[in-house]
Amino acid sequence: MTARYLIPLLACCTLLTASPVFADADDLVERGAYLARAGDCAACHTAPEGKRFAGGLGIESPFGTIYSTNITPDPEHGIGHYTEEQFAAALRDGKRADGANLYPAMPYPSYANLTDEDVHALYAYFMQGVEPVATQPPETSLGFPFNQRWGITAWNWLFADQETFTPKADRNALTERGRYLVEGLGHCGSCHTPRGIAQQEKALDDGDDAYLAGAELNGWWAPSLRAGKGGDGQGIEGWDTQAIVDYLKTGRNVHATVGGEMTSVIAHSTSHLTDQDLTSIAQYLKSLPANPANESVASADEREQATRETAARLTAAKHLSDGERLYIDNCAACHFNAGEGADRVFPQLAGNSLINADDPTGLIHTILAGARPPATPTIPAQLPMPGFSWRLSNEEVATLATFVRGAWGNDAEPVTAEQVARVRASIKQAPLSRAPDPNGSLNHEDGDQ
Repeated sequence: MTARYLIPLLACCTLLTASPVFADADDLVERGAYLARAGDCAACHTAPEGKRFAGGLGIESPFGTIYSTNITPDPEHGIGHYTEEQFAAALRDGKRADGANLYPAMPYPSYANLTDEDVHALYAYFMQGVEPVATQPPETSLGFPFNQRWGITAWNWLFADQETFTPKADRNALTERGRYLVEGLGHCGSCHTPRGIAQQEKALDDGDDAYLAGAELNGWWAPSLRAGKGGDGQGIEGWDTQAIVDYLKTGRNVHATVGGEMTSVIAHSTSHLTDQDLTSIAQYLKSLPANPANESVASADEREQATRETAARLTAAKHLSDGERLYIDNCAACHFNAGEGADRVFPQLAGNSLINADDPTGLIHTILAGARPPATPTIPAQLPMPGFSWRLSNEEVATLATFVRGAWGNDAEPVTAEQVARVRASIKQAPLSRAPDPNGSLNHEDGDQ
């Protein structure tokens, strides 16, 4: 290998194994704790009001409810008897210590890319840095044939083909660090990559244009994370690197405020990452070509003209439609007539990916139940959006949602009262958010992945 390729490869390897920097071997557990944060392990392995990592969270899947396992070092109910080799097999291959298959609700297809060094650090953390909890989670009991775990072997053979991460010598080292985090521990594709008929992610890495191209998650739209050039310039494509870093660190930026499932990811995972790692993630996402723009999508100039027209009508406040009136009465005080919102406080509505999603469930959910950004180390204050379920009927919510999905150059289908009624019924059965309470426990949103 020539020096031309060896030098960037060594730099990339150093970045992968030494970021964040810890002083010596005594910090191995601390490194593992950081990696567990990056992997958001607590999100799925902590039940509502339960002890950290003790399992028991019910994860809804198309095949039934899958309960997360106890991953504390308790020898009877957790993983205390796992060797490091068995721990690595669970992470990378989805194999329990007894050889049985784990259900792929555990993102082992993504974790398969973890380096040996990071697996070792994670093992040290879970065995030495986590409190054992002698709690047995509920047993997963799916109907036939999904209760036959041996059948997952064929699924793994077909779809879980990710290999241990190897940095690409011709790529920027910081971008490669971002790729490692996004494709691996971050398992971003679990939510943001569309799934096939067998519920497999259609791509596990950026070798396929389907990777991170956006997907529906329990009625919410997980938008495309492909933030490079080539698309319509809306959504994350219009964000620069710093805007992505700000969003991951605080849940807010000049364009948007987090809502839905991503609230928990930021609260418990990305807000605790180093600035260098957040920058690496942002830089990697900006390296991915955006989804091609639909030929019928309005141009930037046309959207600007539409924004001016909508703002002028709302400002004049004459001969308003029912949707425009509902917007002025309930929304304009925070999101303003031009739908621009307020930087890092109220999200922008023009070009908003949630508003323009094919499925309006997320928007309806937000109007009815409101939203609360996470409390993060950088911005601990929470300024919630109130819910309007008490104030607006199903018909009014549908009219309001239809207006915002067509105003300021937005171009999404109308919303019906029947759609609102279904979302209203689901909200009565589940809490809104999974943001941390003041005591530090996790409150999980129904349908967490």
